Amino acid sequence: MEVRVLRYFLAVARKGSITGAADFLHVTQPTMSRQLKDLEQELGKKLFIRSSHSVILTDEGMLLRKRAEEIVAMVDKLEAEFRSMEETISGDVYIGGGETEAMKQIARVVRDLQLSYPNIRYHLYSGNEDDVTERLDKGLLDFGILIQPADLSKYNYINIPDKDVWGVVMRKYSPLAFKDTIQAADLINVPLICSRQAMKQTFSKNEFADWFGEDFDKLNVVTTYNLAYNAAIMVEEGIGYAITLDRIVNTSSDSNLCFRPLEPRLESGLNIVWKKHQVFSAAADLFFKEIQAKLTDV
Repeated sequence: MEVRVLRYFLAVARKGSITGAADFLHVTQPTMSRQLKDLEQELGKKLFIRSSHSVILTDEGMLLRKRAEEIVAMVDKLEAEFRSMEETISGDVYIGGGETEAMKQIARVVRDLQLSYPNIRYHLYSGNEDDVTERLDKGLLDFGILIQPADLSKYNYINIPDKDVWGVVMRKYSPLAFKDTIQAADLINVPLICSRQAMKQTFSKNEFADWFGEDFDKLNVVTTYNLAYNAAIMVEEGIGYAITLDRIVNTSSDSNLCFRPLEPRLESGLNIVWKKHQVFSAAADLFFKEIQAKLTDV
């Protein structure tokens, strides 16, 4: 199975037609059709349902698309790393993490490095702990930012000094908005919007359950979310109250939303992690040394 053929396959999957993919990649349609048929024969599975003007992926095709995207991304990353092995440091740094104010730490390091190494490019991937660690384990990310508690047993890590504060985002004229802080009893009879990250990390490891107490099972979670931006839209439409971290949803004076912290105060620490025995590219190694120095100073 050649990477070139996987690129053909991905182009067809994205364009929805062999003709469109062939035009995009500047190859002839018969060549692409033949390569795709050879790929199906090699795998022994039908990858497309073909019609006169379009193609639709089969279940096997959907699986191959996911794996092919990972393989092609890894090949592109490897080629970029070898291209960066020059006297002038260049290349790509891949960083994954959830929505957190700690990204400002990353942004400051990037800003400082850009002055001396403008040829380094940075790629940010947003996801929860499972998303980030999966990509770390596959080598698709150099670094991950994980919100505690998280399983760090497979990784080297540095503690980030910032703390994320948990609270509730709501419409400014909601009944709970007139309180300065939100207590456990306030949340029993209201519809809640919770992040899947919080549901997995915080809830399953009892941090939030311990905070809430014996009535934890009475929570009415009506919606879960992956990105706080989407949760904010749900709140604005009156779906419920979002349990989230401070400073990742717009709650400024011109917003219809506000944030109220939990009481007693609930905070989560943060770590920047990387695989044990990781061999960094020149660009990633430079980033690592810079952020290590910055966080050590703090």
